[in-house]
Amino acid sequence: MENHQRSHDHAPAVHDPGPRFGAAVALNTVFVVIEVGAGLQADSLALLADAGHNLSDVLALLLAWGAALLARRSPTRRYTFGLRSSTIFAALGNAALLLAASAAIAWEAVSRLQNPGPVAAPTVIAIALLGVVLNALTAALFVRDRHADLNVRGAFLHMAADALVSLAVVVSGALILWTGLDWIDSAASLLVVAVILAGGWHLARDALRLVLQAVPQGIDPEAVRGFLASRPGVCEVHDLHIWGMSTVDSALSAHLVMPAGSPGDAFLSRVCADLARDFRIGHATLQIESGDPAHPCSLRPENVV
Repeated sequence: MENHQRSHDHAPAVHDPGPRFGAAVALNTVFVVIEVGAGLQADSLALLADAGHNLSDVLALLLAWGAALLARRSPTRRYTFGLRSSTIFAALGNAALLLAASAAIAWEAVSRLQNPGPVAAPTVIAIALLGVVLNALTAALFVRDRHADLNVRGAFLHMAADALVSLAVVVSGALILWTGLDWIDSAASLLVVAVILAGGWHLARDALRLVLQAVPQGIDPEAVRGFLASRPGVCEVHDLHIWGMSTVDSALSAHLVMPAGSPGDAFLSRVCADLARDFRIGHATLQIESGDPAHPCSLRPENVV
């Protein structure tokens, strides 16, 4: 019986997101201040709603940034995997912020729809156009690694959605100028809520899956099982587990039944390298068993953990 613990040298490469988070926080903080001032001056709920959304994005970016820094800390005797999983909880916290912000905006929007007030449409249009530009620029900061890291993907989706929402506010301001119907501003804020809810739901779902140690998105567990079972000398694979250690790092453990005995370190190293390359699993632990019926593995049944 032999165990092999693989290092992270061949894990999927993700660029340090720290500088991008810093730039995104700075840009969005400045814009929130501008948007709140303009929203109060123009008495525009759509602008104030978008400012509230952008403020939640600033908090979300700070959470993600802090988690990214914690994830880079080395393992300790107590935290043997380091603090990588903090990125998962940051993503879950970001989703909670989005959902809370959507509830507050929806409550105020419904109240304003019943009693709409005058809106300074030109101011709304000008500030929202600025929002389109700034949010698009911020989203571009996270394009590169959006498929490799849930935190980075969350930041990208936040910013891309904000750009679309700001565009919707521009359209609402133009419609108010054209029709004179001030309730359009509140209706636009409800559109903001719909976008926030959609983004928050998807982020919460993916983060909860990682918290519950589900197989990460993009990894087919049956394909991994088939790959391991097809290795030379392997007659059975059991006790297979695949989970996310963070929003970017995936781990695997499995028992390989090889009647001829352990094939040596070269075999284990090759299998782990293939898992990293083909399945983006950078941390694998493989246990080799001979399948001796006198000493059956207690973890062989699929329903046993």
